[in-house]
Amino acid sequence: MIDLRSDTVTKPSAAMRQAMANAEVGDDTFGEDPTITRLEETVAGLLGMEAALYVASGQLGNQLSLRIHGRGGDCVIAHEYSHIFEYETGAPSAISGLASRFIQTPDGTFTVADLKPMLRPENIHHSRNRILSIENTHNRCGGVVWDLEQYNSVCRYAHDTGMAVHLDGARLWNACASNGTELNQWTQSADSVSVCFSKGLGAPVGSAVCGTREFVEEARFYRKMFGGQMRQAGIIAAGALYAVEHNLKRLGEDHENANLLAEMISVLPGLSCIWPASNILMVEVTSPLLLASQIVAELAKEGVLLFDLSEKHMRLVTHLDVTRNQCQEAAMAFERVMGRLAG
Repeated sequence: MIDLRSDTVTKPSAAMRQAMANAEVGDDTFGEDPTITRLEETVAGLLGMEAALYVASGQLGNQLSLRIHGRGGDCVIAHEYSHIFEYETGAPSAISGLASRFIQTPDGTFTVADLKPMLRPENIHHSRNRILSIENTHNRCGGVVWDLEQYNSVCRYAHDTGMAVHLDGARLWNACASNGTELNQWTQSADSVSVCFSKGLGAPVGSAVCGTREFVEEARFYRKMFGGQMRQAGIIAAGALYAVEHNLKRLGEDHENANLLAEMISVLPGLSCIWPASNILMVEVTSPLLLASQIVAELAKEGVLLFDLSEKHMRLVTHLDVTRNQCQEAAMAFERVMGRLAG
C-alpha cells in the first residue's frame, strides 16, 4: 500500500529501532532517564528556549500549555480550523474550562486586523482575552506556512494586549524546511511551543512542549495531573532523538514529492489542487457528479490510501516512507480511477 493518509503512519527504520533498543533508561518520574534528558536538552537548544518536556502527544503538549496560560473562564483565540479546536476532543473547555473564539480566514493564517475583532472589553461581562494559539504549519488548511513577519506582528499585538502566545508547531520543522527559516526565529515570539516527533520526522511516538524553565516545571506538574507521567520512556525518546538528529534535513524531499503529486493530479479532469506549501496536498473534486469518498474508496482498491475531508475535498500527506516513484504510482492510480469513474 502507498499510505498517504498522514505523516504519522511512518515506521521506525532499522537504525532507529537499534537506537531504541540500545537506549539508556531510568525512572523519568524521578528525573533519572538520561535519554529523555538528552532529548529535552537537544530540543530546547534547537528551538532557542530555556527548557523542554517530553510528552506522549502533540495534543498533550498543546493542552498543558493552554492550562498553564489560562484559568477557567478565560478565553483562547485561534483559527476556526486549528488543531486545538478541530481535533482535540473539546479539551480546552473540558480540561481547562476555557472559552473559545474563532478567527475565520481562508488559509489558516491571519493578521492583526483579523485578531482585533476577537478581543472583548475587560469587564465583568466577558471572558478574559488570555491566550492566542497559532498553528504553523496549518494542518487543516493544507500545510500552510505562515509568513514570519506577519506571525511576529500578530504575536506582538497579542502580547501588547496582555495575551500569552502558544505556538502549535507540530510541523514547525516543515515550516522551516519550506521557507529556509530557523526554528528559533519562530519561537522567540512565543511563550510556549509544542513540536511533534511522530509526524514529519518519523519517530514512533512523542512530542515536546517548550518554554521557560518555570513554565516547563508547571507543565511537568500538569502532565502528572493529566495522567501523562512516564517511567522508563527513554526507549521511545530514543526514537524521537534519532529522528531529530537524522531526519530534519531530508524534509525538503517530502515537499518536493507533494509538489510532484500536485503537478500530476492537477491536470486530471474533475480535480483541482491547492498548491502545497509543505508536505500536505489538498485536492478538490470539481466534477459535480463525483464525491471525494467515492474516489478515496476506488484508490484504496488500487493500493493508495488517503482521507476525504469533506464531500469535495481530499488530503494527501507525503513522508519518509513514501518514495518519489511511489508518488508517481499514486498519481497514475488517480488517473485510472478518474477514468473509470468518468466512464
